[in-house]
Amino acid sequence: MNKNWTFGRKLAFGFAVSSTFLIAIGVAAYWSIYVLIATASSVTHTQKVLEHVTALVSQMKDAETGQRGYLLTGDPAYLEPFQAAAAGTPTVLAEMRSLTVDNPGQQARITQAEALVTAKFNELKRTIDLRKAGHADEAMKIVLGGEGKKVMDSLRAVTEQISREERDLLSKREADADATSSSAKMTIVGGTLLCLLFVIAAGFTITRSLTDRLGMAVGHVQSSSAELQAAATQQASGAREQASAMSEISTTISELGVTSRQIAESAQRVAQIAEQTAGAARSGEGTVERGQESIAGIRRQTDLVVSHMLDLGRKSQEIGAVLDIVSELAEQTNILAINATIEASGAGEAGRRFAVVAEEIRKLADRVAASTKGIRIQIDDVRGAVNTTVMATESGAKAVDLGARQFAEVALSFKQISDLVSTTTEAVREIELSTKQQATAADQVRIAVSDVAQTTQETEASSTQTLQTASQLAGLSMDLRRLVHPQAV
Repeated sequence: MNKNWTFGRKLAFGFAVSSTFLIAIGVAAYWSIYVLIATASSVTHTQKVLEHVTALVSQMKDAETGQRGYLLTGDPAYLEPFQAAAAGTPTVLAEMRSLTVDNPGQQARITQAEALVTAKFNELKRTIDLRKAGHADEAMKIVLGGEGKKVMDSLRAVTEQISREERDLLSKREADADATSSSAKMTIVGGTLLCLLFVIAAGFTITRSLTDRLGMAVGHVQSSSAELQAAATQQASGAREQASAMSEISTTISELGVTSRQIAESAQRVAQIAEQTAGAARSGEGTVERGQESIAGIRRQTDLVVSHMLDLGRKSQEIGAVLDIVSELAEQTNILAINATIEASGAGEAGRRFAVVAEEIRKLADRVAASTKGIRIQIDDVRGAVNTTVMATESGAKAVDLGARQFAEVALSFKQISDLVSTTTEAVREIELSTKQQATAADQVRIAVSDVAQTTQETEASSTQTLQTASQLAGLSMDLRRLVHPQAV
């Protein structure tokens, strides 16, 4: 690392090298993980092939078991395993061929297995057909002849070869996965340690270089800050003396305008009080207006209630008319029921049932008449309550009208108060304006002196700020010196 490099360039170089190490570690880790994933996928692929081989053998056993059960019992239910195996084995063989398409040896073995499966199913189907035709003895002869056993043994041998090949591949791929995993771990750990060592070395070198340069700069800053602090102290002392003299002159002139300002302030307070009074009057006037609006709303609601009550009275009269009709119908029904009872009694035994029905109808008519009377009483009560409510509502409406008139009178009173207060406010404003004009001359003199005093104060403030800056710079340089050289006092 060049000694003439700036601090920023050194930091950039250190970060660039560290980033290069990290990128290299990341690429190596990514490649290792990629290879590991590919190896794991191959292992999964091999396991699927083994599972399909096991499934093929199991289905062939199921088919053979179903055949023997049917040959012994003749029950078609035993053929279900055979039928399921016949439907499933083509799919299993096709998937095995698809999974081993990149392995010619396995493809040849699967072709042998397909031929053996076909031969076995032909033998099983032939015996089943004989049993269905009633030739159980011939079917058993075929089974005992051992042809099916030979085919099954050959199939087991072929599937064992397929399984052995896949197990060998599985062992190899698992070993490759372990090797890839170990390599990835070593790459990541070794690269991380190497990067850490470089970062520590670069940090130590950069820190040492920075310490040397800062030490020299701090020495120059301390010397310059001491000189600046001495000059600022002298400037601040002269500015304070000048500011003191101008302050005395400004105080003398300010006393001349005190009386005028007091008069103006008193007039202003009177004007403020008058404005507050006017505001209160306007607020009261607004409150009265809102009260009038509320009274008007109450009046509208009262009229609406009276209208609804009148509608309710009309509805109750209509209900009474309906009840009259119902009562009349009940009386007529009662008379008809009595006549029917008389006619039924004259008819003898044949009219007894009709008499019972007529009696029930008469009782129902009596209940309807009694209910109608009860409803009429309730309707009359409702009418009375409606009339009472209408009268009470009209009384409330009269009270509302009286309140509205009183609110109007109060609003007029508030308006008069507001006008009187406005007149008082105008008079007070004229007094305040005259007093301010009297104080203008004294204020002009005071402003001129204040400008000079302000200039002096700004000079003093600038000197004080320069002194503070010099002191802060000296303290900062001392802090930097302690930071760079902790043993410094």
